[in-house]
Amino acid sequence: MLPNYLFPESVARASGEGPVVEAGAFRGKLAVATLGITRTLEQEGLEVSIWGSADGDAWSERPLARFPQKFYCGLYSILLNLSAYPEARYLQVRWKMSRWDRREPLPLFGFYVFVEESGSRLRPAVEQKNVAWASAAAG
Repeated sequence: MLPNYLFPESVARASGEGPVVEAGAFRGKLAVATLGITRTLEQEGLEVSIWGSADGDAWSERPLARFPQKFYCGLYSILLNLSAYPEARYLQVRWKMSRWDRREPLPLFGFYVFVEESGSRLRPAVEQKNVAWASAAAG
């Protein structure tokens, strides 16, 4: 299964929230959420969280998942346990930015968030290993 973007790659200069996205095939399942940071400045931080809603209007009191605060470019993955929130039909990414450099008052982050089925990265590796074992056993 290909990853689904909860928040497409964008450059943001302030705290905000992404579009409301249907949980779809991930509803009630264990998934992996990945935050990709592609651009940043020195002396700033980004906090990203994922929120859930049954109707797309009223949102959970707390986030379903939260990435630890990040300061550098990279890929960061966390588990998104939607089985613990079966009522969550809609998801939304929210972020808070902070900056402590006086030279440039506005923060800047380029980032995206996608979700994929838990274990989806392992399947191709396991299948490839099984083919190698089968070949070795037959040979």
